[in-house]
Amino acid sequence: MKGHMLVACVGNIFMSDDGFGVEVARRLAGRQMPDGVRVVDYGTGGMHLAYDLADGYETTILVDASPRGGEPGTITVVEVDPAEHPNPAAAMGALQGSMLFDGHGMQPDVVFGILDMLGEKAGRILVVGCEPASVDYGMELSEPVAAAVDEAVRIVLDMVAAAGQDPARRPDDAAPRQLTVTDER
Repeated sequence: MKGHMLVACVGNIFMSDDGFGVEVARRLAGRQMPDGVRVVDYGTGGMHLAYDLADGYETTILVDASPRGGEPGTITVVEVDPAEHPNPAAAMGALQGSMLFDGHGMQPDVVFGILDMLGEKAGRILVVGCEPASVDYGMELSEPVAAAVDEAVRIVLDMVAAAGQDPARRPDDAAPRQLTVTDER
C-alpha cells in the first residue's frame, strides 16, 4: 500500500469546467500533506487510477466535475461504499447517469471493473464533485466553477485532516458552505 489516502483529481482541461479536478490538484500541489496522503492529477488516465487503487488505499477522494442538476459551482460530496455494493458504479446511481467521469475515460464502471479484474477492492470512496456550467470545448473554467475551486480545496484538506480522527470528535461547524452530503448507500 502506498498510503492510507489517495486524493485522485481527474478531468479534461480542454473541456472547460471538466478541468475542475485538475485545477484542484494544481492548488493542492502547493500544500503540505500528512504522511500517507498522496495527491495525484490523473487528468484523463482511468487505467492509471485503477492500478493505483489496486495498491490498497484505505480512503480515496475523487475530485471531478459532477453534473447533478444543481447550480453551477455547487460542491457535492458523495460517499460510495463498495463493500456494500457488488457493483460500485451502480451504487453511484445518479452520478453515473449524470456522466461523472464520462468523456475522459474515467467511468466508474470501467475503473472498478479493472480493479475487480485485478482481484482488488477499493477502500472508502468519497467523490468531491462540482456542478459545471459548461463542458464544451475551452480551456478556462467558468466563473462559478473557478470560484468553487478554493472551497473544494478546503473540503479536501478538511477530509484529509479528519481522516485519522474519531468521527464523534469532529467539530459540527466543520461543514463547508454549499456542501451537499449525499450518502448513496
